[in-house]
Amino acid sequence: MFELFEKSTFGCSKLVTELYSTSFSMGIKTLAKRFREPIYGIYGFVRFADEIVDTFHEFDKKYLLDKFKADTYEAIKMGISLNPILHSFQKIVHEYKIEHELIDAFLYSMEMDLGKVIYDDSKYKEYIYGSAEVVGLMCLKVFVEGNQEEYEKLKGDARSLGAAFQKVNFLRDIKSDFQERGRVYFPQIDMSRFSAVSKKEIEKDIQKDFDDALRGILNLPVGARSGVYLAYVYYLKLFKRIKNTSAEKIQEQRIRVPDFVKFTLLAKTLVKGSLGVL
Repeated sequence: MFELFEKSTFGCSKLVTELYSTSFSMGIKTLAKRFREPIYGIYGFVRFADEIVDTFHEFDKKYLLDKFKADTYEAIKMGISLNPILHSFQKIVHEYKIEHELIDAFLYSMEMDLGKVIYDDSKYKEYIYGSAEVVGLMCLKVFVEGNQEEYEKLKGDARSLGAAFQKVNFLRDIKSDFQERGRVYFPQIDMSRFSAVSKKEIEKDIQKDFDDALRGILNLPVGARSGVYLAYVYYLKLFKRIKNTSAEKIQEQRIRVPDFVKFTLLAKTLVKGSLGVL
């Protein structure tokens, strides 16, 4: 019966992923079957933590995040939790030997979102590392399946991919982050003077992250490559749409990729994968 309990907890993490992210859900479904549950477990964990600081405006966010953090560490220590999201996550932490430093860094970045932090270059890099790069490293731990040599070889590129995704999110959400949450992540950016020049400098930095990330994706184990590549091409498509949108416009509306384009990208990725050309 315990197997049934564990199956239900991973089912909850899968449900969270499918409800919150069409693009990541499609990417996970193109992974080899052995990788899907672990990645659902990681996504469910980071999604719930992010949800606390981003949307629970009518509740005591600090209390909820502190409790979530304490419950996370207790779940890891005990090897069980009645919170299905935390149970599936702790199982992945143990099975793939995910370092506590990665979890600590992620939760600290969530704590940073509780206040109105002025992001200088140092804080910006710290936040990017904790909120996105470590998530890429957690997933890489799953994909290399204990091969530490491969992990060390690919971790720099995995960090670049996480950074690219997060910075694209920052540009996409620049309106809501500033107007609704009082956040400006990009250092030395005055939102009252956000211009095409500022936007182009940010885009140059993001493009470098994408270029570095692609090298790592092409060297991932075959069973992981197509799924990660799909997430990459989706975000690259979103990035190109943002690049083709004026600085004024992205402050007025949230740029997105239509679902039919996502499914087209999925089909192309599956064909490439089947032909072995990724």
